[in-house]
Amino acid sequence: MALKDDDSRYHMYSRRAAMLAGGKLLLVSGLVGRLYYLQVLQRDQYEVLAEENRISLRILAPERGKILDRYGRELATNRRDFRVTLIPEQSQDVEGTLAALSGIVSLTPRDLRRIRRAIRRQRAFIPVTIADNLSWSAFAKVNLSLPDLPGVQPEVGVTRDYPYKHLGAHILGYVGAPNQDEVGDDPVLELPGFRVGKNGMERVLDRRLRGLAGNSKVEVNAVGRVIREVSRVDSISGEDMHLTLDLDLQQFAAQRLSTESASAVVMDVQNGDVLALASTPSYDPNDFNTGISQKKWDQLIGDIRKPLINKAVSGQYPPGSTFKMIVALAALEAGVVTPTEQIFCNGEYELGDHTFHCWKKHGHGNMDLDQAIAQSCDVYFFEIARRVGIDKISDMARRFGLGEKYDLEIPAEARGLIPGRGWKLATEGKRWQQGDTVNVGIGQGYVLTTPLQLAVMTARIANGGVKVEPVLRRRSQHEVQEGDSPTTVGGWAEQLGAFPEKPQDSTGDDVGVSPRYMRQIMSAMTSVTSDTEGTAYASRLDVAGMGMAGKTGTAQVRRITKQERESGVLKNEDIPWLSRDHALFVGYAPVDKPRYAIAVVVEHGGSGSSAAAPVARDILRHALENDKRRDAQREADEGQKT
Repeated sequence: MALKDDDSRYHMYSRRAAMLAGGKLLLVSGLVGRLYYLQVLQRDQYEVLAEENRISLRILAPERGKILDRYGRELATNRRDFRVTLIPEQSQDVEGTLAALSGIVSLTPRDLRRIRRAIRRQRAFIPVTIADNLSWSAFAKVNLSLPDLPGVQPEVGVTRDYPYKHLGAHILGYVGAPNQDEVGDDPVLELPGFRVGKNGMERVLDRRLRGLAGNSKVEVNAVGRVIREVSRVDSISGEDMHLTLDLDLQQFAAQRLSTESASAVVMDVQNGDVLALASTPSYDPNDFNTGISQKKWDQLIGDIRKPLINKAVSGQYPPGSTFKMIVALAALEAGVVTPTEQIFCNGEYELGDHTFHCWKKHGHGNMDLDQAIAQSCDVYFFEIARRVGIDKISDMARRFGLGEKYDLEIPAEARGLIPGRGWKLATEGKRWQQGDTVNVGIGQGYVLTTPLQLAVMTARIANGGVKVEPVLRRRSQHEVQEGDSPTTVGGWAEQLGAFPEKPQDSTGDDVGVSPRYMRQIMSAMTSVTSDTEGTAYASRLDVAGMGMAGKTGTAQVRRITKQERESGVLKNEDIPWLSRDHALFVGYAPVDKPRYAIAVVVEHGGSGSSAAAPVARDILRHALENDKRRDAQREADEGQKT
């Protein structure tokens, strides 16, 4: 019985041992099979995954192209930027990391909301900017604390910088972080510190300024620290843009306009180069790059002088008496007046049941064309405008560049308004009246112009009637080959190389006005500053070889009531600022061989003779004196060579 029991137990244990052995064999077989599957059949896939864990692919942001003045001075450039970023997928505890970082880098509640929002929106492997524009000490502290900050990456990058701050801000514009709509599917735009153009040339030329991104493959350890760079494809920097601006003249013009709400445009009368295009007050574009505060933004928006608006190209103003040259040319060409014909001014002009008034209450007496322009007699131009009619005036205005937009690659350029019969009928449903023509005759009524257009008009007068057009950026050879003719007005041929020190004759079309009439108008503009009765005689450029010709203008922004007129002329300073007249001046210099044309508009500045003409004189003097200095330096350099 005992033996039988022993035998049963033996068989029972043997079966159990066999089952255990079989189970072990099955497990070992499964393990071997799994290892075979992973290491042999899935070898390629897991080799890639392992390589990705070891190799990190990083996008290299391109450096933004610079914007330079005509002599290569940097108006918009790039500077070193110390920043800290976070890669969410490499941080086990994002909130804990942010809390630790807050003890090193100052993070406001607004910053934290921005960071959390970016983490939710962006892909987990894309770095999120925690803080930028850090001081060296703060940046060093972050580097020392890296072992306790998983996923955090200190970076030394570049950011946009405008070294002259307010100077030229309306031309250059500014950059800022791309919004969600701008990012789209482009991972480059998600890179920390990457900026896109938001205004000005930065926006219009953004694609060309951006450049092309590169990439870098780096070997990293388990905590993400870079061990070595495996391969690299360098990014390609954006194109540098060369402007026609003269930084020195631009700076002087802005300083001369001071804190006025004003603008000034200086053009080369021969090739159209815009040497200065100033609008004041201005703003600092660096504020938008680093993140403008709500307080600064409110100040900019609330300033009645509108510092964000580029008044030189976007401001639209009645041209006032600066328009009288256009009316005179239209009348001369139509044969309704001769240069020597005299028209009597007693201070009033009757048309139907309406009385139009000259700015000089008791009138100017008998006026010929030269005297009428020099002394800015309104009655004279009421009469010749009525004689010639709005159609011929509008045609002449367009021939001299008014009512046109120019491709200066600056946003929000205004067209102005050169009215006519069809325009009034279409916009107001009313027929054009002779009273409308009389108003236009002195640059009032419906007519509107920009300072840029007034500078173009003046340049075309000064160069004898050549249809020169304004140029603000030097085109590359590739651009010229792609479509711009080297003989196009604007000096593309000269711009293929260095800018010429002396202007070259333009090959553009002519305005089609008789040279005799052009000389008559230029002579009258010279009388404005050289005749003792001229409205700008006090602002004459009284320097040998630097004479200035021009025309003052005062544009009303409100209608003067009969009661105000009878009670006497109100002083400008006694009227609320927004109700004061605009002050204008257009001119050119030197008189004998014109090179520079200028237009100055001082918003609500009062009289053009007192507020705008002195500014124009000083700017033109500065430009001519700069020419003399450069000529002297060139002669000295040539003397050393010989």
